[in-house]
Amino acid sequence: MSRAATATINTKSAACLAFALCTITTAVNLQAPLYDALAARDGLGVGATTIAFACYVLGIVPVLLGLNGLADRVGHKPLIVTALLLCLLATAMTLIAPGLLALGVARFLLGISTGLTSSVAPAYMHMLLGGQDNRVATSYVTASTALGFGLGAAVTSLFVFHTPSVSPPSLWLYLAIAVLALVVVTTLKDRAPSAVKSPMLRLPRYPKGALSYGLAILLAWATVGLVIAILPSALNQHGLSAWSGFATFGICSCGVLFQPWARKLEPATATQLGLVILPIAYALIAWGAVQGNLAAVLLGTVAASSACYGFIYLGGLSGVLAIADASTSQQASAGYFLMAYLGFSIPVITTGVLIDAVGHTLALALFGLALLGGALATLVLLRKAR
Repeated sequence: MSRAATATINTKSAACLAFALCTITTAVNLQAPLYDALAARDGLGVGATTIAFACYVLGIVPVLLGLNGLADRVGHKPLIVTALLLCLLATAMTLIAPGLLALGVARFLLGISTGLTSSVAPAYMHMLLGGQDNRVATSYVTASTALGFGLGAAVTSLFVFHTPSVSPPSLWLYLAIAVLALVVVTTLKDRAPSAVKSPMLRLPRYPKGALSYGLAILLAWATVGLVIAILPSALNQHGLSAWSGFATFGICSCGVLFQPWARKLEPATATQLGLVILPIAYALIAWGAVQGNLAAVLLGTVAASSACYGFIYLGGLSGVLAIADASTSQQASAGYFLMAYLGFSIPVITTGVLIDAVGHTLALALFGLALLGGALATLVLLRKAR
């Protein structure tokens, strides 16, 4: 087979995997515009909503810690198939029994799904692309997952605008697309499981210089988690909660537009640029949410996305993979995502509890101060690492 034909096949396989990854992450925030309505239906507050939201991390962290060697035993493709099946089950649950309890269980399952995917996706993409530069595989992974994280929320918002419901048609539409993704994944090749049984427990590893990238993504995804889980309640005070799906799309998916720029920068430079943008963008989001200024909120989410899913996500993951050698790349990738998902939980729950106690204005201001301090400290660490 000619080199051009091989390259075409590799590109098609990579596109199929990217479609599956996008489908998996689309499920994660599919119900995001419904959070406030589900909490009101159950008579609960913002704190309970953030706990249900953070059940996602309860699913993902054990997988990243305890099943990191699973791909070596069963291959990459079975993990992607399992992840898609879990997404189907989680979405069906929220259709059958809409409420915060079902949402919490569904997000736990979605956490397992994303955990199975996160540590193997870069390596699997790299294999399907025939061993091209790591940055090419990383670009496929980051672009497809970032698009998915925001796409589900935006589509749900479109349906909610037309007909308010806690079981909008977007959930049924997702089930059909996920089945299609399952069919597509079955066509992909995979490497044979390793003859040597590697240990299942392979703790995430932080090679020298990788921890600063982990701290950067922790701050970035703490901001993302706040917008997804808490912003709907803030916007609801001004009758704007139906727009929360577009805010989620803005902060999760618009960062893809900035990834070509991020690819041209050194990983450390891209990450530092993201850390400079992030506190400024958050200040705009918080001010807009408190004042009921939708334009400021949407503009702020796009700016934050340039940092979270553009410069920091791509720059940080590329930096970690560049530091790690081939034998530790999966563990280093798992360590990076572990930090990301810790940011997705603890700061968000803390802020949600604070909102129930002291109100949106003070709680959002305290989060902003912590974000600014963390960004400055991480910038110092990155400069020292360079």
